[in-house]
Amino acid sequence: MTHHFGVLIPSTNTTVEAELARLPPGYQAHFARLMTTTPGHPFAPSRDDDIDYQARLLGTARVEMVILIQTSASLFADHYDETTTRRMSAAAGVPAITSAQSMGRALRALGTRRIGLVSPYSHEVNARARRYFTDKHGLEIAVLEGFAATDSYAIGQLGPENARAAFARIDRPEIDAFAVPGANFQTVASIAGWEREFGKPVVTSTQASVWAMARQLGGDAIPGFGRLLDLMPAG
Repeated sequence: MTHHFGVLIPSTNTTVEAELARLPPGYQAHFARLMTTTPGHPFAPSRDDDIDYQARLLGTARVEMVILIQTSASLFADHYDETTTRRMSAAAGVPAITSAQSMGRALRALGTRRIGLVSPYSHEVNARARRYFTDKHGLEIAVLEGFAATDSYAIGQLGPENARAAFARIDRPEIDAFAVPGANFQTVASIAGWEREFGKPVVTSTQASVWAMARQLGGDAIPGFGRLLDLMPAG
């Protein structure tokens, strides 16, 4: 059986489609692109009318779930996740989730609490990320390492070696897991290797979105992409 799911991404994202192409054939992603609310200003949420329209179109493909993979959008308003997923679900006629929600829930599902946050975002957005994961998901950000990318295009130019170097700088025994938000940052192929090297789970935007989808749709474990998808914990 093939599970079909819809993915909403910012128009500037050049990474998520390639990342999700690595999934086994039992999972088929269908994509739609969204325009920012504030052209020229990085990391802003996407237009509400775009989200509604594109979610509705994905619903006509009979997807089983819709995911907004734009983690930074959830950081800008206290009720963004709840409001936006409700509208996505109404438009598509299926359950909906954001990548930020997926990350928070995944980290809790793995039993982790003290997090090393490795982020490509700017300093301002990193401060919002710290507040979001603390207030919304009860996680403690023990240490935060950022790359201060100026926009999504700069994030797309970063390589996995940037994350690995950051892990090495901030690793300490009291950290339970590493979290890597930012879905235009390539991570999926590297997660298992990072976990072997550092002995800690690694949760990223795209990987956590896949976990949330697979849990919702009753899918099996997806080996090779880190502990989260190997174990498929409930959460």
